[in-house]
Amino acid sequence: MSDNTFAPFGVPASLVRVLAEQGITTPTPIQAATLPDSLAGRDVLGRGRTGSGKTYAFLLPLVARLQASSSRRQPKRPRALILAPTRELVNQINASLKPLADMVGLRSQTVFGGVGQNPQAAALAKGVDIVVACPGRLEDLVSQGLCDLSAVEITILDEADHMADLGFLPGVKRILNKTPRDGQRLLFSATLDRGVDVLVKSYLTNPVTHHADSAQSPVSAMDHHVLHLHKDHRLPVLVDLAAAPGRTVVFTRTKHGAKKLAKQLAAQGVPAVDLHGNLSQNARVRNMDAFHSGTVRTLVATDIAARGIHVDDVSLVIHADPPAEHKAYLHRSGRTARAGAAGTVVTLMLDEQQKDVRDLTRAAGIKPTTTKVDPAHPLLTELAPGERSFVALSEQVQVAPAPQKQGSRGGRGQGSGRGQGSGSGRGQGAGRSGQGRGTSQGSSAGSSHGSSQRSPKPTGERAGAAPRRNRGPRRASSPATSR
Repeated sequence: MSDNTFAPFGVPASLVRVLAEQGITTPTPIQAATLPDSLAGRDVLGRGRTGSGKTYAFLLPLVARLQASSSRRQPKRPRALILAPTRELVNQINASLKPLADMVGLRSQTVFGGVGQNPQAAALAKGVDIVVACPGRLEDLVSQGLCDLSAVEITILDEADHMADLGFLPGVKRILNKTPRDGQRLLFSATLDRGVDVLVKSYLTNPVTHHADSAQSPVSAMDHHVLHLHKDHRLPVLVDLAAAPGRTVVFTRTKHGAKKLAKQLAAQGVPAVDLHGNLSQNARVRNMDAFHSGTVRTLVATDIAARGIHVDDVSLVIHADPPAEHKAYLHRSGRTARAGAAGTVVTLMLDEQQKDVRDLTRAAGIKPTTTKVDPAHPLLTELAPGERSFVALSEQVQVAPAPQKQGSRGGRGQGSGRGQGSGSGRGQGAGRSGQGRGTSQGSSAGSSHGSSQRSPKPTGERAGAAPRRNRGPRRASSPATSR
C-alpha cells in the first residue's frame, strides 16, 4: 500500500483501500490537480478530457465529506447531489460510486426518466445520502414534494458543457436554487465555455480553477486517420474494419443512420448493436450488455454514447459520419485510448466532405493522416490488424427482444419493438482497472399502425422545461427521453 499516492492528498484510508482493490493506485492529472482543494471544502472548477478520471476526482471528496459530516440520512432529503446530462452517464457514475459508498455505509439513488418514477420516489422516501440524477426527472420529483434539496451539503455538475449544449441550463439553475447557498459545489467538464461560465459566476463561490489539459486535447496515444473514399465503398470499408478482432465503436450523425448501419453490418456477417435516443431503456441495457460482454464487438451509436460510456479495450473508433463540430470529434474519439492506452480513430470522408473534415480536424487540433482508399487497400489491415471473421446472420446470437410497447389513446397505434443491449462500466480508464458495472441501455425499433404516430423526442432531458406539478405517480415516460 506504500506506493499508493492518493493518501497524501488526504483521501481517507478506507477509500484508498477501495481504490487499491480496483487496481487504482496513481491519481490522474485532473485528480492530482483538484483533490487538495476539493477535499479542503473549496468550490472547484475542473476541466479534463474524456477518459481523464474526472469521476473519481469528484466522487472521492464527496464521499469523504459525507463520511466526516455530523448530519444523518433523512427521508426525502439527500445530503449530496450529482447532476449529469444523460441516464447512461448517471448509471456509470453510480456504478463507480457504489464501492466507495458501501465502504462507509452511504446509500445512493439514481434518478432519470425513461422508467417509472415510483421506485425512485420510494427509495427517496426511505432516505438516501446521495442522489445521482438527470435534471428533468429530478425537477419532477421535487415539484411533487417527493424530494427536498434543502439538506444538500455538496453539489456536483458533471459534463456541464454538455448540459449547456443540450439546453438544460434553465433546469439546472432551478435545481441549484433549491440547494443551500453555503454548500460546496464542484463543476467538472471536458470544456469550460459558453453557458458554463454563467453557472460558474452565479453558483460557485471563489472557485479554484484547474485545467488538466487544454480545450483542444487529443490524446497522444491516438492515431488519427482520414480515409477518403467513394460513397459506394463506405459500407465495404466499414465491414472490413469492423470484422477485425477487438471492439469497435462506429458513430453516425442520426438515429436512423445508426439503426440502419447496425442492420447492414449484421447482414454482412458482422454482429452489431445500435445505441441512440429512440431506444427504450431496457433495449439500451441489452445492447450495451451485449457489447460489454463481447457477444457483439461492434457498437453503432449516435453522439449519445460519446460521453460517459466507458467500455474496456475499444481499439478502434470510426466516424462513419464526420461530426458537426470539433468537440464532438474529441468526445467520440475518447472512447478509445483511455488513460494512456493506445487506440486508432478513423474518419470516413467523401469527396463533398473534404472541406468540412479539414476544418473539423484543424479545430480539434489534430493532424490526421489522409489516404485515398478502396475496400482492398492494404492500409485497412494496418488500421485494424488481424484475421477478419464473419458470422452468418442466421447464426448470430439474437439479443432478447424488448417488450412490446402499447400505443396510447386517440388512435396512436401500437409499436412493435426489438431490443438488444449491453451494459458498460465507467472507471478510471483503460489500463487502470476502472470500475465497470452495467449501465442501462437497449434498442427498440417500432412500427406504428393507426391514424397518427408519436414523434420521437430528443435524447436527453426536456431542455429548459418547467417542472411538472401535482401529477402524482406516473407511468414510465417516453423511452427516448432521459429525464
